[in-house]
Amino acid sequence: MSPSRSETGTVVDPLRPADHRDSDAPSEINGPALGVGGWARWAWRQLTSMRTALVLLLFLAIAAVPGSLFPQRTADPNGVTQWQRDNPDVFPLADAVGLFDVYSSPWFSAIYLLLFASLIGCVIPRAKHHYKALRSVPPRTPARLSRLVDYQETMIATDEATADPAGDAVRLAQHQLRRAGYRVHRYDEPGWASVSAERGYLRETGNLVFHIALVGVLVSVAIGGGFAYTGQRVVVEGTTFVNALSDYSSFNPGRFIDGTRLAPYSITLDDFRVSYQLPGMPGAGQAGDFSADVTIRSSGRDDRTESVIVNYPITVAGDRIYLLGNGYAPTLTVRDAAGEVVWSESQPFLPQDSNMTSLGIIKIPDGLPEQLGLVGFFYPTQGVLPSGAFTSVYPDVVNPVLTLNVFSGDLGIDDGTPRSVYTLEVDGLTQHTGGDTGLDSLELTPGATVNLPNGWGTITWEAASEQEPVKRFASLQIQHDPTSGWVLAFAILAMAGLFAALFVPRRRIWVKARTVPAGVHVEYAGLARGEDPTLHTAVRDIANDHAAALNRARGANPEGETR
Repeated sequence: MSPSRSETGTVVDPLRPADHRDSDAPSEINGPALGVGGWARWAWRQLTSMRTALVLLLFLAIAAVPGSLFPQRTADPNGVTQWQRDNPDVFPLADAVGLFDVYSSPWFSAIYLLLFASLIGCVIPRAKHHYKALRSVPPRTPARLSRLVDYQETMIATDEATADPAGDAVRLAQHQLRRAGYRVHRYDEPGWASVSAERGYLRETGNLVFHIALVGVLVSVAIGGGFAYTGQRVVVEGTTFVNALSDYSSFNPGRFIDGTRLAPYSITLDDFRVSYQLPGMPGAGQAGDFSADVTIRSSGRDDRTESVIVNYPITVAGDRIYLLGNGYAPTLTVRDAAGEVVWSESQPFLPQDSNMTSLGIIKIPDGLPEQLGLVGFFYPTQGVLPSGAFTSVYPDVVNPVLTLNVFSGDLGIDDGTPRSVYTLEVDGLTQHTGGDTGLDSLELTPGATVNLPNGWGTITWEAASEQEPVKRFASLQIQHDPTSGWVLAFAILAMAGLFAALFVPRRRIWVKARTVPAGVHVEYAGLARGEDPTLHTAVRDIANDHAAALNRARGANPEGETR
């Protein structure tokens, strides 16, 4: 049939429908506008996809890396101060982007909240679908099992006295598969009977448990961050720390903690023990062990002694007490020109190297003609470098020496500005000893007394004892996290779910039997839902066990009765 022309002269094909539009004709079809609601649905679907959740989880892991590279104010405020001192030019930029408060920074919180929303959006619909799948029966047996890759068949002879040999074979297979942990359902059709079985729903259950546990970890961390607190305290031997806000060296509370309801207890550092490898031995000078022996007093309980060891914290009233560091704390007494004591403390000196060369700051605001600031270096075992400068050659106290440089002037204490007790701003102060003054630094040994410049008075190093002339200090971290147990429980649950999702195979098995003149023709087939390298072995074992069970049943019932 040849095409005809319409009244307008266009070629009309009688085989084409009347509403046919040629591809070269101008199209006026436009897609519908999404609008605000449509774009919102699209964004929600993108956010709640599993791909997005995995990407956000990767971003969260990457975003947490700076938290291990830079000191955090919540865990190491002294480290932040030291980093600022070492990198004064870069510090403002690093602080502005939150590198010292990574886990409370806006960008980390944004990733955290997006991941939380994505996981919730992923888990809820998958949980509904999984629930429906658990309640549904296994699918019908395919008509041609031989088309499946894992397929076996066998012929079993039967007795004429058996009324329904195919049904008996399927009934036995049904019982066998149910004992093996399969969900089974029997299907009977004219001429044949079959059983459909499936297992491995624990795989999807484990997957859901893993994601729900991740949500639990996120929620626990979020709640714990609001009700947790971390504090540090330097405790010298023989002194006591009271768990009160005013007794902390630094305190970082959660959003809902004001520091007024801390658990009532106190910790006294009785002794700090450390062992060093002796000179001449391999690893000479290395510390072998640290142990802070403390006495704990709490309300309503008897006093008890504990030992705080590195990586082995103790628990007091729900608080975890960690040993972070240690050092020496020489006991110094400053007297004025009349011999009156104006300052006397065991001042912690912070270690500067592996041989415990330590730096300490002493500030004397009152009692002398001017405010004094002393910058001291403590050498547990004094040695001399080729340049003539002092150093420590061994970390234990063998030949202890203390040197002090004296500064006078306004220490900046009276203006109310918080100042670190471990630093001294020397700009604007007058130096009296050491450096370019032409006078040697003050040098002390245990029990010695030296004169301060300008006849202002004296300073004495009070020896703690003949056996231990210098007291030691321990740096303790007190950490309270009411949700740490929940985080651990959810983490264990997540690992269990992950193992189930990775190692539990999901498969379907069919056993189909029909009666033929030669006996019962039985077919076995399996289908993997995902990766299952053991499926072929499973189908073979089921076929062998089923055939053996049929033979045993026939031998035990020669008249064809099936048990």
